[in-house]
Amino acid sequence: MRLKAALAGLAVLFAPLGAGAQQPPAQNPAVLAPDPDATLVEELVVTARDAGPAWWRVSDADSTVYVLGVPSVMPKGAGWDPSVLERRLDGANRVILPFNNASVNLLTAPGAVISLMRLRSSTAFEDTLPPDLARRFVAAREAAGQDADRYKTKNGLAAALLLVSDYRDAARLTAADPAKTIGRMAESRGVRVEAKTYDAAPLLAAIVRTPESAQRACVVAALSAIEAGPDSAQAAARAWAWGQVRGALSGERTYERCIASAPGARDLDARMKDDLAQSIVRALREPGHSIAVVQLRPLLAEGGVLDRLQRQGYDIRTPAEG
Repeated sequence: MRLKAALAGLAVLFAPLGAGAQQPPAQNPAVLAPDPDATLVEELVVTARDAGPAWWRVSDADSTVYVLGVPSVMPKGAGWDPSVLERRLDGANRVILPFNNASVNLLTAPGAVISLMRLRSSTAFEDTLPPDLARRFVAAREAAGQDADRYKTKNGLAAALLLVSDYRDAARLTAADPAKTIGRMAESRGVRVEAKTYDAAPLLAAIVRTPESAQRACVVAALSAIEAGPDSAQAAARAWAWGQVRGALSGERTYERCIASAPGARDLDARMKDDLAQSIVRALREPGHSIAVVQLRPLLAEGGVLDRLQRQGYDIRTPAEG
């Protein structure tokens, strides 16, 4: 596995996680950890009054941040009405995008290289699996157009991460959009774009330290999601495009449930949610309006971005209020 591929996969691994789950890692390879974002703030889960994707508003006395909730994964090129976004981009102070990238800095690069070396193996991952699971893994990677050499690792979490990324590419699913498209639209209008990048070294180390039972659970969960196909993501994206928030939240979640067992993942996720909430707070200090894009589950879960802001006393308006 090359460092570039591992870093690309890290965004897929950690970006969708939810905060607040305190359950221990799964001990049985056939049992996944509970969904970290299972508990939602129900009064925030409403159908949008206006046509198009749902927006929430966070306000203080003289400023507003319009928050667009988006799916964690959706079909590439999925159609949706951007008219509300385009209207709100006019005169916006900034656009805040969710984390979808990782990097290595000079201080932590040695640790990242060591972790990457520990993930590498001369053995194809499928050769480490029992026959039934190996057959499923081979079928999934072949359907994604990949050969066994791409998965030369003994770490199940790393192998599952790359396999899901490859499956999504083959199935034309993306975790980058619509945030990437929104960023381009903002830049074309001269609106400042903020997108935080996190250091990849501790993320790689977390993969290395993940218990074998949790690694195996992740492999099983990833294969189940792949075998189920893209219908769940497609249905959730259609619901999202029509402002049907509960339907947009119905996408398949087994992958997120298993990767929550990675050491430090919950702490990192809590930090990411807090960073997004604080980015919105900083935007509110500037008179006028800004836009934030946040994945739906982290946005609406207990301990999520809106819950954190509500507890700080900010006024939250739902999509049902227009």
